[in-house]
Amino acid sequence: MRNRRAALSAIAAGATLALTLSACGQDSEGGSKEDKGSAKGSTVGIAMPTKSSERWIADGNNVVKSLKAKGYKTQLVFGEDDPDQQVSQIENMITQGVSALIIAAIDNKSLGNVLQEAADAHIPVIAYDRLILDSKNVDYYATFDNEKVGELQATSLVDKLGLSNGKKGPFNLELFAGSNDDNNTKYFFNGAMTVLQPYIDKKQLVIRSKQTKLNQVTTLRWDGATAQKRMDDILTSKYSSDRVDAVLSPYDGISIGIISALKSDGYGSKSKPLPAVSGQDAEVASVKSIIAGEQYSTVYKDTRQLAKEAVTMVDDVLNDKKPQTNDNKTYDNGAKVVPSFLLQPVAVTKDNYEKTLIDGGYYTKKDLGLK
Repeated sequence: MRNRRAALSAIAAGATLALTLSACGQDSEGGSKEDKGSAKGSTVGIAMPTKSSERWIADGNNVVKSLKAKGYKTQLVFGEDDPDQQVSQIENMITQGVSALIIAAIDNKSLGNVLQEAADAHIPVIAYDRLILDSKNVDYYATFDNEKVGELQATSLVDKLGLSNGKKGPFNLELFAGSNDDNNTKYFFNGAMTVLQPYIDKKQLVIRSKQTKLNQVTTLRWDGATAQKRMDDILTSKYSSDRVDAVLSPYDGISIGIISALKSDGYGSKSKPLPAVSGQDAEVASVKSIIAGEQYSTVYKDTRQLAKEAVTMVDDVLNDKKPQTNDNKTYDNGAKVVPSFLLQPVAVTKDNYEKTLIDGGYYTKKDLGLK
């Protein structure tokens, strides 16, 4: 195959943003010897974080499906939330001669050396929904508008409490954020705080734990059990006589942990209703919880579309085309501004889950336990 890094550099020479692109410099293990002028038939490596979240299983399957539809072979691996394991998996795929890599990082700062190996082998890298930091060898980034995700989460809480309709409060709020080694965490949190901070400043929202800084509210590996323990501790120390009215949760798995802690503390009755709890990813368990009137909201990100976007980027790069991007300023990974394509998320509550998730074909009624 031709050296696509050189070809793409020529395409991008007139652009205001310099792109460092890498690509297939030799036939991959799955490459087609009969079609030397095309990348079709070559193998793309896909590294996903874990099978413990249904979201990442769906992402992996969607990427595989989209790649196969374009004529590629695939190798899909899951790192099981172990950064060292993910590095080893990526090294193995490089050794086996994949033509490109799509990576959803576990630890956004652990991949610098292995991505240099990819660059040395002329293998392009697409960061998938999690920006990889401190490496110039990230060619493109496919994700959602992450600050918008946080804004939607916070807005759902503000609306549920009635603050947007003139209620003054005060209401008690607690904050949770995602893993501190995931670059998306700060975008989700910052987006949410742009909505919440004015109400906090006016004392319409009160955070009794006093835990308001990002580094105080992160949840390592997005783990629900870790969130549950933290919520338990907050309830025990700060809410012996007061009630929690809302909880900012960045992810459905964390939301389930938070709700478990609340239920253990007696929430969920008419005299002590559950607070409004946000979420993200529209996982089945949380959508069922929303339908049951427990979790209040989630943010739906159509991973089918994300998979298609990442695959389109790979296909373009491997065929000497410049992928489409719509954000070339925001995502600075510390070594470069990574050209990105952002998809739009959608807030989901009990009022619109059927139209958004079922009518949209993401779930069937059977998936959600409905007749």
